Amino acid sequence: MGLDILLQTEIETAFSLEDFDKFSLSREFCNLMCRKDVVEHESELDQVGKITNVDISCFYLMETYPDEDYIEDCLEFAETEAEKEQILAEAKIAKKAIEGNIDLVLQTLHQLLEKLAKIDNLPNLLLPTEFDTLNSKYYFSNFTMNKGKGYIDNNFGHDLRNFQRFVAYAKSKGNQTVWFTYG
Repeated sequence: MGLDILLQTEIETAFSLEDFDKFSLSREFCNLMCRKDVVEHESELDQVGKITNVDISCFYLMETYPDEDYIEDCLEFAETEAEKEQILAEAKIAKKAIEGNIDLVLQTLHQLLEKLAKIDNLPNLLLPTEFDTLNSKYYFSNFTMNKGKGYIDNNFGHDLRNFQRFVAYAKSKGNQTVWFTYG
């Protein structure tokens, strides 16, 4: 068992089980998103942003979106009406911060995919780390190739292509906002 990262939208974006591998993000991508809280040096995702000169901050904002289950959990532990009002106010602000982000996320993914496809030695450009939960030599290698099976053993390029495919599909279904949940 481990932590997974899921893409969510305001309108349910259902797809068939057969399409799961086309839209899912690997556990390594989940680890990548969490690295900023784990490593002492600059996280690999931040390094990729600098190497490509692409602003990846929209990905981090996607982690801050409070879905209804999260809000309910917080409200359950609130002791006063004032605390409940504060939780709701903070949730509203957090939602507003990424509302309508789908085009920005698609643009960011497009830029990353385009620029990273031109880099042959990405693993060698990243800072070495003693706490390598990503298996960086594998995960960041062969960017233009799909390694793995859509969830298991994906590489970074595969995850970004799945991410882009999901967001484009979600937009085609009328969604305007996309965010991450962990589970």
